[in-house]
Amino acid sequence: MKYLLLLLLIPAPSLAQSVTPNFTSGTMTQTVTTTQTVTEAVEVERFGSEIKTWNGDNVKAVDSDGAEVNIISNGTEFLVVDTSLPWQLDIVTRAAGVVETESIERTIETESTTNTLSVFAQ
Repeated sequence: MKYLLLLLLIPAPSLAQSVTPNFTSGTMTQTVTTTQTVTEAVEVERFGSEIKTWNGDNVKAVDSDGAEVNIISNGTEFLVVDTSLPWQLDIVTRAAGVVETESIERTIETESTTNTLSVFAQ
């Protein structure tokens, strides 16, 4: 039994057999599909300065002393020049700060497909 075990431990020569392909030509096709999703959020705040303007027809602006002014300030009064004629007065005031807020959320989805064709010959 001991001898049999020793015989099994003796290395035996190994022989490799060469492989020869049995085809002459061929093709391979590969298709890869990729999907991408981009989610975007845009927040915009627009700021503006303080505005105090006026525009009028048949109207004049005077300060507290009665002198004519072009700028609106505390104590500015508007007087109709000729009461027998029509008159119009537009006053625009805005405090400094946020003038406009814009919020945009969008999702962009793209999909691409790539087809690859490989041709080979022996």
